[in-house]
Amino acid sequence: MVDMELIGVRMELPTNTPVMLLRELGGARRVLPIYIDHVEARAIQFGIDAVVTPRPLTHDLFVDALGALGTSLQRLLITELRENPTGGTFIAELELATPSGVLRVSSRPSDGVALAVRTGAPISADETVLDRAAAPAIDEEEDGDDEEIVDQFREFLDDVNPEDFAS
Repeated sequence: MVDMELIGVRMELPTNTPVMLLRELGGARRVLPIYIDHVEARAIQFGIDAVVTPRPLTHDLFVDALGALGTSLQRLLITELRENPTGGTFIAELELATPSGVLRVSSRPSDGVALAVRTGAPISADETVLDRAAAPAIDEEEDGDDEEIVDQFREFLDDVNPEDFAS
């Protein structure tokens, strides 16, 4: 597994499709784009911005329920990219520390990231997933600006479709 960081969620133009961008923390610094729904994009952004709502939203509720059960999210694992007729589907697992031991629960990567940003849990991706779907590293200065990196990545996205990630 390769440690990743969330760069952010951006809109791919002209389709206005949200794409979640994860980048390797070390090594080749490849960027993994995962297309997500608008609802999950909003949930991730709310987590990043630490938005507090009058009543808990679904991901906040889930974090609260885990805490009430003495369980915590230890890591989000992006484990697989499955081919399907429309391209590919990323598969993830939540690694939970429970009172009775470690438990893994299947998750969509977007839901897992929404939880990880709320809990500070690390994100990892399987090397084979990165080999199949990650974009090459974007040139960045040692003190590179994430917005500049995202802009460069948008240029890459202009020439790619979700179907391109299915092999």
